[in-house]
Amino acid sequence: MLSQVLCFFAVVAVAVAQYGYGHGAAYSSQHISRHDGHPEIVNVHGHHDYYTHPKYTFEYKVEDHHTGDMKSQHETRDGDVVKGVYSLHQPDGSERTVHYHGDHHTGFHADVKYDTHHVIPKYHY
Repeated sequence: MLSQVLCFFAVVAVAVAQYGYGHGAAYSSQHISRHDGHPEIVNVHGHHDYYTHPKYTFEYKVEDHHTGDMKSQHETRDGDVVKGVYSLHQPDGSERTVHYHGDHHTGFHADVKYDTHHVIPKYHY
């Protein structure tokens, strides 16, 4: 009898873990690719240091429809030039998207846009 009870609880635990407590599944991912070159020796005030041209691509995404946590970001860098975009769903239902870039000569610039999704509430009488 004890083994049957333990088996039952094990099956329930697996089902709960697999289906995210019955509220739907959440999704998260990330990816990083580095493309750095070979380090070069640089003299800085009489001291040797190493410099590598920075170059990378980075992205991540989170989608959790149960909590409403939905966001993503993608960024690339090649030396002093950084470009990227990120978006997120805000508590009021709108989506904020920011395209940004920066470099040594022009500094940092961001273009922010809001996309409002109209929500029609349902009233039950």
